[in-house]
Amino acid sequence: MTYDRLVCANCAAPVSEGRCPVCRASRERLQQQAGGVFAQLSPAMLVALTVLLLAVGLLLHQTT
Repeated sequence: MTYDRLVCANCAAPVSEGRCPVCRASRERLQQQAGGVFAQLSPAMLVALTVLLLAVGLLLHQTT
């Protein structure tokens, strides 16, 4: 989940704006968690990689 859609229970503002200390702490925590390998890839790139992996799997299956 991205923090741009979350609403803070403390100040009722979007967490992405960071209006209160609770928002800022949540935003920092979510940004640290989102630093994974696939976080930098766009959804289109993830679909392309999935199709590529399926194609390679089918080719390997046909050769055996």
